[in-house]
Amino acid sequence: MAKLNQVVAIEKGVKGRVYGEITELHKSSQKAELFGGFVKTYRKKDEDGEDFPQEKKQVQMVGDGVLKRVASLESELMDVTAQKDWANCAAKANVQVDGQLLLQDVPVTYLLFLEKQITDLRTFVEKMPTLDTADNWMRDENTGIFKTEAIPTHRTKKVSRPIVLYDATKEHPAQTQLIQEDITIGWWDTVKHSGALPVPRKQALLERIETLLKAIKFAREEANGADAAPITVGQQIFEFILG
Repeated sequence: MAKLNQVVAIEKGVKGRVYGEITELHKSSQKAELFGGFVKTYRKKDEDGEDFPQEKKQVQMVGDGVLKRVASLESELMDVTAQKDWANCAAKANVQVDGQLLLQDVPVTYLLFLEKQITDLRTFVEKMPTLDTADNWMRDENTGIFKTEAIPTHRTKKVSRPIVLYDATKEHPAQTQLIQEDITIGWWDTVKHSGALPVPRKQALLERIETLLKAIKFAREEANGADAAPITVGQQIFEFILG
């Protein structure tokens, strides 16, 4: 008796081959000239008249023959798909993480769905921002937001201040010039806020997701190892259709 994973492995090939041949049969069956033929035999009017060879065209396609071939192809595909789907109904496995039973008797079809969802979740978490490690962050338990300590920065203002270029003498007055000077008038105390994930938290999440993914894949392979009993449905279907 075949295993479910063996049936799944051959189903794609059967499907491609069957669809390919049926597509060609479908195209050919729409050409009426392939179903037609003739035999032309010449009868001369007089005994001494000229003879001409027989002319004929063979019928290339016969309706019932085409339908029988379609029935054979479709039956093969229907049977292998039925074998897979019937086995899927019984194919189940447990999802266990580090010896802990997380999910029990999960159908293989749901395990496939779950594997995709958790894979997408991993991508989602991978793209999330993390706290800048250059800052010292503290979590505010009331809001769940991270904050830094206040970081002071100077607030300056430009003021004009005269400087003496040349001192006064008996002959000349002093020469002065106004210059612009930045003076501190206060300080900004900046507290950074962030809702990003701490780096260790993100790493831990990704590790747990990866562990779960491995457990789901293991369960899926276990479920796919279930027996797949042969199922015959195509014959009954086409016996009804073709009468």
